[in-house]
Amino acid sequence: MAWIKIKKISVFGVLQLSLILLVTSCMVSYKFNGASINYDVVKSIQFSDFPIRSAYVWAPMHAMFNNELQDIYSRQTKLKQVKRNGDLQLSGEIVDYSQYNKSVSASGYSAQVQLKLTVNVRFVNNKKHSDDFERKFTATTEYDSSKQLMAVQEELVNQMIKDITEQIFNATVANW
Repeated sequence: MAWIKIKKISVFGVLQLSLILLVTSCMVSYKFNGASINYDVVKSIQFSDFPIRSAYVWAPMHAMFNNELQDIYSRQTKLKQVKRNGDLQLSGEIVDYSQYNKSVSASGYSAQVQLKLTVNVRFVNNKKHSDDFERKFTATTEYDSSKQLMAVQEELVNQMIKDITEQIFNATVANW
């Protein structure tokens, strides 16, 4: 009989402990988008145009990059986009868009081509200037040299732009 009471107490204790753990774990706040913004302090973001300043140019890349950069902040934050005097400010330029032979086949010709995109970013946090920076963000991707760049360029540039805008987002508001 004493054994049964001990078992009931331990089951009750386990249930009590489980309830306590459940309640305290619900108090932890997770932001699945990665943003860690104090919206009481930071309310707005200002984007300047990111022009292409690289030697090699693909014209649609300019609009694609600027749109995706603004879209990632729009989708993943509650920041209001403003034309001037933003609490956060992003400016910069696309400084490199290039391709290189990455590997050579047994016949001595290029087998893989690497495409590279680099963007220089200036970030100003008018609420906490210790977070300000100027930094370059780079993404690369490869494609088979048997394909023409024009045939794969849009898809590959989109991939690199998504990669770079996520890097910028993480560096500016995710604080990881």
